[in-house]
Amino acid sequence: MTFAGQTVETARRTLTARLKSAAIDSPELDSRMLVGAVVGLDLTGMIAAADRRISSGESARLDRFARRRLAGEPVARILGQWEFWGLPLQLSKATLVPRPDTETVVELALETLDADGASIRPLRIADLGTGSGAILLALLSELRAAHGFGTDISESALQIAQANATRLGLADRTTFVACNYAAGLSGPFDLIISNPPYIKSAEIAQLAPEVRDHDPLAALDGGADGLDGYRALVPQAAGLLAPGAVLIVESGQGQSGDIEALMTATGLVPESTSRTDLAGIRRAVAGRKMPR
Repeated sequence: MTFAGQTVETARRTLTARLKSAAIDSPELDSRMLVGAVVGLDLTGMIAAADRRISSGESARLDRFARRRLAGEPVARILGQWEFWGLPLQLSKATLVPRPDTETVVELALETLDADGASIRPLRIADLGTGSGAILLALLSELRAAHGFGTDISESALQIAQANATRLGLADRTTFVACNYAAGLSGPFDLIISNPPYIKSAEIAQLAPEVRDHDPLAALDGGADGLDGYRALVPQAAGLLAPGAVLIVESGQGQSGDIEALMTATGLVPESTSRTDLAGIRRAVAGRKMPR
């Protein structure tokens, strides 16, 4: 495939048609993002420069991008960055691609803090298994007086999270710790959040290739029933929450009841409020540590 001599608009249309013929999801969006990345233009800029011819170097780079996308590599992996909560985040092989479903955790956390009148107070927040830092940095971008602690067992992931915090001007309000969930933290915390691995081991092979072949396995595999991560982090979080504080986790399909049972077993009281994704799946589940 070559785009040599084509205009920006023609290259976009050519790539869209090729992706569509290969049954790639969202071919129009993908082609716009890939062409835009190559020519260094956003959507408005691409419209204004529709008749500009791409250079030979741009053509070669777009050809490489196209081949990678046709091979099933996600656009986020090709570009090495993705947007979450309106924030541009750098990614690596050690981090998940943040997905819209995970924004439900941010939404519920902000709603819970607003209801408690805590959103304007200095807060200590912990994100267990932070990966790229997506959830933690989204919250800190909204909670101007909060300090966030992000943990991960992957040093490589923490390097990406730190880089993202720096790029977003949030480095002075973040601390990153290499440990398994909350094992290296000391409380109390006003809020703990987590998106642990929750896919059942036997179901990994059935995932979409974009996820199965490109997201880190350790961030996907939740064990035989998908609940191993929750079994580890819920008791740890319960011991670190301040009285009245809340743990909020992302949940896989059909797992919310089991997660609430784990919370109850550690003394946390499941909250009646939750968040569902566009498919109606309960994605954000909360448990509160009641004051004695």
